[in-house]
Amino acid sequence: MSKKTILIIIIIAVVLGFGYYWFFVKNGKPEYITEEVKRGTVIEEVSETGTVKVSEEVNLTFERSGKIEDIFVKTGDRVEQGEAIASLDKSELQIELSSALAVLEVAQSEYDKLLAGASEEKIKVAETAVLTARVSLASAQENLQNVRASAEESIQNAYEDALNTLESAYAEIYDTYNEVSSIQRTYFTSSDQEGIKVRSNKENIKESRDEAEDILENIQNYSERAKIDQALIDFEAVLSDVKGALVTIRNMTETINYRDVVSSTDKTTLDTQKAAINTSISSVSSAKQTISTTKLTNQQNISTAESSVSTAQTQLQSAEDELDLLTADPRDEDVSLYQAKVQQAQSSVNLLQKKITESILTAPNDGQITNVNKKVGEVVQPTSTVVSFLPSGDFQVDVDIYEEDIVRVEVGNPVIIELPAFPDREFKGKVISINPAEKVVNEVVYYEVTINFLETEKGMKPGMTADIKIEAQKKENVLVVPEDAVDDGIVKICQGGDCIEREVEIGLEGSNDLVEVISGLEEGEKVIVGEK
Repeated sequence: MSKKTILIIIIIAVVLGFGYYWFFVKNGKPEYITEEVKRGTVIEEVSETGTVKVSEEVNLTFERSGKIEDIFVKTGDRVEQGEAIASLDKSELQIELSSALAVLEVAQSEYDKLLAGASEEKIKVAETAVLTARVSLASAQENLQNVRASAEESIQNAYEDALNTLESAYAEIYDTYNEVSSIQRTYFTSSDQEGIKVRSNKENIKESRDEAEDILENIQNYSERAKIDQALIDFEAVLSDVKGALVTIRNMTETINYRDVVSSTDKTTLDTQKAAINTSISSVSSAKQTISTTKLTNQQNISTAESSVSTAQTQLQSAEDELDLLTADPRDEDVSLYQAKVQQAQSSVNLLQKKITESILTAPNDGQITNVNKKVGEVVQPTSTVVSFLPSGDFQVDVDIYEEDIVRVEVGNPVIIELPAFPDREFKGKVISINPAEKVVNEVVYYEVTINFLETEKGMKPGMTADIKIEAQKKENVLVVPEDAVDDGIVKICQGGDCIEREVEIGLEGSNDLVEVISGLEEGEKVIVGEK
């Protein structure tokens, strides 16, 4: 067998073996790199580069504004790290803290009650509340039916009365026409001016009578409400025309030619008809107003009754929800809600405690007070220098911290300092001052931070470059996973040979490539950080 043939056989065997591995051994599934969820330390650091300088005095300020209550030092005093130098008035903060602690106690109590479940007595009270709410709802619904029935009856009566009013008004128009016709035939038969006007107005009244008759014939019964509404409007106009015609005719009876001709009885008859027409006009207007008022009153009464039903339904639903909540096991969302209330209350307490702590100005390091700049009773701002302080030690580091990082830095934070001149050495330091005034460099805002060396080395010189790492936050013995395992609050875990996604709550994100896991994972589980 030739060498070439042997080489071909070897290549084919390698390809077949590799294919068998992928399709049969790995079954086409990717292999993952995993890390175990374990307890560890998460450290959040702020890194920057500064310059070594000879120790010089720093200005100490409060972190908040307020009125100085006490100053415990005088110029020349030596102080130790953490020693109180001055304090602000904390009375209002302590009142707020007492209130916040009470809120926290209530929130914690409610959370504990939720986990413990409701007592039998409380469940019975809730059951009674449900029964009471059901009775109230039934009563409100019955009342709504009664109100609607009463409303229908009242508006029906109003329209029935209105129709009767229209019929009476028509009767008055009819009578008016008859009386006017009689007077015209008796007195105004000639073609003089008075006779012409009386006959003309008599015809007007006849037309009004016919129009009123047509309006009434168009209405079948009092249920045709829209027609009655329009009829009332039309009748007012018709009656007004009749009244006008009557006034003209009555005036004709007082002219020189007819004053002594027309009898006083007939004049009285015309006056009586005019009064009757005026009464009809008032009655029609009153019927319109009665219908409008009845509609408005009915609408208000029904709206009030419907509101009572809606309120009773809401109260019943609330009572039923409360009973369901009491008799059911705590839901995850309820537990989360009450936990959130506790956490929120605790945050308020922590914030006030922090403000109270910030009300006491302490020595950031061992050193000496070089000047006291303020007096008891003065109001100071975070930019106000209270005392000047010269820390112990030969050297410090001045470093400019970017505005987005400075919010994580506090006086007292531990610092690791590395000097290129001492490549095998890490020096411990501490933040002793944060200048509240900004420094703008190339349109970027920085804040100057002063760091004191807690240890030095022979040969250190001012002006040396210093690489610093400020330990802003540190959490120990917490559940941690690698930073690469978390993507927008989601991790992937291996479970039963499958890869599944799980939502987690993230806490502190460290600078050491670790992330704190508050919930969603348990110690010992394996999370995927990549593929092989």
